[in-house]
Amino acid sequence: MGLFDDMLKSGESLFKIEDALDLDFVPKLMPYREQQQQYIAQCIKPLFSGHNGRNLFVFGTPGIGKTAAIKWVFRDLEEQTEEIVPIYVNCWQKNTSYKIAIEICEIIGYRFTQNKKTDELFKVIRGILNKKAAVFCFDEADKLEDFDFLYTLLEDIYKRTIILVTNHKEWLSLVDQRIKSRLTPDMLEFSQYNLKETTGVLRERMKFAFVENVWNEDAFILVVNKAFEAKDIRTGLYLMRQAGIAAEERASKKITMDDAKTALSKLTDFSIKKSSDLEEDTRSILNIIKEHSGKKIGELYNIYKGKDGKNTYKTFQRKIDSLEKNKFISLKKISGGAEGSTTIISFNKEKKLTDF
Repeated sequence: MGLFDDMLKSGESLFKIEDALDLDFVPKLMPYREQQQQYIAQCIKPLFSGHNGRNLFVFGTPGIGKTAAIKWVFRDLEEQTEEIVPIYVNCWQKNTSYKIAIEICEIIGYRFTQNKKTDELFKVIRGILNKKAAVFCFDEADKLEDFDFLYTLLEDIYKRTIILVTNHKEWLSLVDQRIKSRLTPDMLEFSQYNLKETTGVLRERMKFAFVENVWNEDAFILVVNKAFEAKDIRTGLYLMRQAGIAAEERASKKITMDDAKTALSKLTDFSIKKSSDLEEDTRSILNIIKEHSGKKIGELYNIYKGKDGKNTYKTFQRKIDSLEKNKFISLKKISGGAEGSTTIISFNKEKKLTDF
């Protein structure tokens, strides 16, 4: 064996399909989510017979395959028929009825949206989609600022299934009763992966992403354990990519324990969501908290109103809860005192993947 046989040659790579480690990559196989995929498909199935589909509320903690499973079903649906239109909208930024209408128009190929009002756009959407059937998925639904679009879709689209996806089961209670009574969704929970399932999911993704036999098993197990500890498959995907990059930087043909440890040292650099992803008003609230970290919620609301904030106190509270759930801020409840119970709000310097 030569001294340099274990080194990568120029142009060689440990990666086969690096995109397979992306967060939005939809694998050909989704182990341990077959039951959930089948349930989603059953809700859509009546549309094939010209009937209305069943609506669905999907919930579970982040990084456990909710989005990937739905996109997998959507991909299969597109291969089966052109008569049912799958429409996926992430509500992180598309969080108002107008923004959602624009996004749906984009998906269905209608480009003449300029200067049109929300109701005009939904009239166009109705005209196009009622010639076929549609499946709507609104992911991260807890980021929505209003629910008018749901009422419109439930009333105006004749043959459809609506899927709402969120990390928080209790969010459904916030939906307007007139919408909830029309929606009457089935409930589908995604539970966290156990250690065996975490190993299987990451090993399957490894087969897509890397050249065969480049991972030392002890290095892979370290990544698996960290992902299981974080209860988030995305942690594992990030670590696998970074370990591969570390090995390539050494021109090594193997990904070793040292490479996995190098990847672990970079984990704090990675965030799932950035503050720049927030819609404008929520980002403004976050900036106020950053500048006045440690103040009471009432004090922060007064500062917000002093900067021409338009939202009511209740809406302000809802946005505070959303920022806390996504780890941008921390809340500390304080009871007693002259003012009674209150909440102290602190800005988190960085929101890490390991916080999810």
